[in-house]
Formats: sequence, C-alpha cells, structure tokens
Amino acid sequence: MARPLRFRHAPGRWTEDRVVGQIYRDLDRNLGATRRRPWFKQPARYRGERFEMDNGDVALFLWNDDEAYWLGNTETPEALWRTEKYSFEDIPDDVSRWATRELTAQLHDESPWLKPYPHLSWYFLPVFLSKDGRETTLAFFDEHAAGFPDATREEALEFYETFFRTRVLDPWREVMAGKLGTSEYLDLTRMTAAMGEFNVAHVLVEAGYEIEPEIEVSTGHAIDYRAEGQDSEAVLVEVTRPTPTGERRAGTPVAAVRDTAATKSDGQLEEHGGGVTLFVDCSSFPDDEWQSVIAEKPEVHHRPAVVFRLRPDGRVEGYTKGSVPLTLPF
Repeated sequence: MARPLRFRHAPGRWTEDRVVGQIYRDLDRNLGATRRRPWFKQPARYRGERFEMDNGDVALFLWNDDEAYWLGNTETPEALWRTEKYSFEDIPDDVSRWATRELTAQLHDESPWLKPYPHLSWYFLPVFLSKDGRETTLAFFDEHAAGFPDATREEALEFYETFFRTRVLDPWREVMAGKLGTSEYLDLTRMTAAMGEFNVAHVLVEAGYEIEPEIEVSTGHAIDYRAEGQDSEAVLVEVTRPTPTGERRAGTPVAAVRDTAATKSDGQLEEHGGGVTLFVDCSSFPDDEWQSVIAEKPEVHHRPAVVFRLRPDGRVEGYTKGSVPLTLPF
C-alpha cells in the first residue's frame, strides 16, 4: 500500500535547464506531461511549476538557487529518487500553504461534493489525492457514507466536518488520516475500522476528555488513545470495530461483537496485561442488528469495555462492562 502524499526536498541549485531536463522531460517521456503555471501565486522566494500528466496525475514543484520541493501523486523523476520525504507539517509554512491551496482547488474541482466540507477536505487531503488511494478514499465517503449504514453522504460528511472543525486531532493529521489507507482497492473493513477511531475520539471529546492518539507502551504496541479529564487520571483506550453480519462469517450481530473484541483482547490487549479500556464501535450495524446487541448486552472478553453505536446526527447509545474509568453519556 502506498503512503499519503509527502513532499520531497532536494537541496542544491536548480535552474530552468535543470527543471526541464531532469523533471519535465522525465515525466513527459514516461507518462506524457504538460508544464503549466500554478493556479495560485507561489511563495516569493521560489518559482512554481505544475505538471499535469496525461493519465490524470499531477505534481507540484517549487525551486530556486538553493533547493526544491516536489509533491505529486505520480511517478517520481529519477533526479529526486534519493531525496528525503517530509509531511505537510514538517516543511516551511508558506510552502505547505501554497501546495494545500493548489491541491484543495483541484480536489474540489474534481469532487465538488466535498467543497462544503473544508475541514474534512483538508484533513484527508494527503489521502484524497494520493497516488493509489484517490479513487478508493473518495468512493468511501461518496458512495459508502464513510461507513454509516442507512445514512446519506451529506449526513456523514456533515458529522465528520463538525468533528474535524474542533481541530483536536490536527497535530496528528498525517498518521491519523493515513489510517484510512491509500490502496487502489476499496477495503471497506479497513476504512470503517479507521473511522471507528474518529468515532471514539468524538465520543471522548463530547464527554469532556482531552485526547492524545498513538500512545506507545512497553509491549511495543501503540494504544489508540490516552484520555484525560480535568479531575481524573489518564485512561488508555483501544478501539475495535466489528463489521455487520452480512459482511462476515459470524452468524449473528452478537457473535460479530464477541469475535471482534476477542481478536483484540486475545492479542494486543493480552500482551499489554491490563489497564486499557476497550471501545467496541458498532456504528457499522444497521438498526435491527444493533437492537439485538443492545438488548442482550453481550460480554466482550475484556473488562473494562464500552460497546456503543454512533449515528451521524450525533446520537450515541451503548453499554459498559466492568468498571469503566470514564464518564460517558450512556
């Protein structure tokens, strides 16, 4: 699986002849390329280039006498193969802002249904326009309502737009957005599991907790979140998300919940040796399947645990097992 979009930094002197010879001609020879002026004014100390390939790929290039920055969802020219890669957050702000404006404009031109959701567009920009994931990630939000059953695209997008507008996960954008994946094959199981982490973040933030993702622990694993309230100790939270019974071998929704939780608790959580609250996100379940779960409230092979279902209007239902060290709205 390819990674989300990242910049390449190429120190050294760049000239018109070098750009044409080592960048443009390489792209044109391999893919067919058109060299265009950028859509937006580049940072003052650079010259800006926009390369559009015949297959729909695009690349941005900033250069001057001292260095160059490359960003593209296409083949990398050979002259840049050994250059270092950096995230949007790890390069100069004006370079990042310019590239973000260029790519956001392209994203909204190609997928105008995303334009009303600027925060969501920004957060997932590195995967929405990634080399292998630009079709699958967009289809996940467009055609599958980001994993919500019986919901419209607009309902799902408005929910996540409201959440990302809080900016609580901005500092971890690259790793968290990257969990959605950039595969050319649509993997609904992986993508809905990734959104489960955002669902849990929403529940915790709404309950008044400050959160930090990707907490490294002594077993070598990373626990999904640390949640801390004003008057409480920090709590480690791990997330799992069962798929509906129509998409798995488990014969009933209750079995789906038990099996998925067991996989997590018998592996990563067992190695950790306790001290983690397991959240089981059943937001992929349609109404009838969820009602059978909430009616039976099955054990999930781990305590403390939270089993819940979130809807895109913000409604959340659930139950707990064991002494959950968090105050939740159910």
